[in-house]
Amino acid sequence: MRTNIFGIHDENTITQFKEIEKNCVAAALMADGHYGYVMPVGGVAAYYDKVSVIGVGFDIACGNCAIKTDIKLSNLVGFNLQDSINNPSRIINNTTLNKLADDIARNISFGIGRANEADDAPTDNKLFDDDSWWIIPNIGKYRDDLKDKARRQLGTVGSGNHYVDIFADEDDNIWVGVHFGSRGLGHTIASNFLAIGQGGTWGDKGKEIETLLNIYSSTGLEYWSLMSLAGEYAYAGREWVCRKVINILGGKELEMVHNHHNFAWKEQHIVNDDLETLIVVRKGATPAFPKQKGFIGGSMGDNAVIIEGTGISLDDEEGWWNATEDDRLLSGIQQTALYSTVHGAGRIMSRNHAAGKWDRKKKKYKTRGVISENMRDGWLNKQGVILRGGGLDEAPQVYRRLPDVLNAQKNTINILHTLKPLIVVMAKANEYDPYKD
Repeated sequence: MRTNIFGIHDENTITQFKEIEKNCVAAALMADGHYGYVMPVGGVAAYYDKVSVIGVGFDIACGNCAIKTDIKLSNLVGFNLQDSINNPSRIINNTTLNKLADDIARNISFGIGRANEADDAPTDNKLFDDDSWWIIPNIGKYRDDLKDKARRQLGTVGSGNHYVDIFADEDDNIWVGVHFGSRGLGHTIASNFLAIGQGGTWGDKGKEIETLLNIYSSTGLEYWSLMSLAGEYAYAGREWVCRKVINILGGKELEMVHNHHNFAWKEQHIVNDDLETLIVVRKGATPAFPKQKGFIGGSMGDNAVIIEGTGISLDDEEGWWNATEDDRLLSGIQQTALYSTVHGAGRIMSRNHAAGKWDRKKKKYKTRGVISENMRDGWLNKQGVILRGGGLDEAPQVYRRLPDVLNAQKNTINILHTLKPLIVVMAKANEYDPYKD
């Protein structure tokens, strides 16, 4: 067993990680990790020929997409990034940026359903003709209903920690970044295969326990096909939202960085000095192979980054032959990380503790949380960030600081760009969304 734990974690998270270790070949816990459903968020686990349904999670293929545009902040608003850092109120009070925030909130759907002015989401995407849909039984119209739901939700962002952001990088370039997954499609696939893996059938409810499927069994093959379909769906949705926002901006796309962080992959890793094919499950962890780029967000009030993995590729024989001792050392650390890094800053406070417990029926708080609007807004005003939506459970105070968790994994990644948030758009506070996690 090869494991590595990055950063500092509470006892419950470590205990949960130790339980996951018992069933896998290798495991790692990223520095942004925290307690989750069975497997900690930030956990990475590698198996021989098995996939963990609860490890991939309910929000299959949740991930991040960032697109660099041809727009400069200075051309957009008449001042550059450094000016806004020196005087944050220039962002907060800027008419152009506030109108842009309103336009994004109006044209992109947040929360459980589609409630926006946009009617051009790619509901005719070729993924809806994929043969994998036939895996879903149509008794009780399961297949038809799920496909209809998936069409309606494609290009919707959801709630929780899912967002659309406008950033500026160190060279004054405007980026559009989003974070969300496969919505109700992924949630339904995960829920049903939890039940099937425990001896049930489609439509049953399974227990939220570790459920490992052999990927070469009929059930495992079916899950893998539908997980992959959910991955295509998430990619299509994130790219459409990013490009829709770029269209609102009036810009052009120059570069895209896109990755899942709740998914399973077939990958080659070194086990006992041999190169072997493993199934690697990342639950809230970003793939970071050598030179592979990733987009990692902080909180609504903190910078995000574009990163790339360090080290030498396992199939680069010439690279290994010519490598320095330091290069080999970095690659060794990367191997123990299973070529993974953080996916965000990582929560340090539960939603209920932060915002309080909301009664959806009575539409009032049962209990109040420790974070107030003044605390959240004070942080955002100081940083010069315009917010639309966003509950107190997503305030910057409930997260670690991204530079700290990146520093805990500094040998596994290089930071290519630092992205300062200018606009953050999220679902409204207390918006009900069963697919947000």
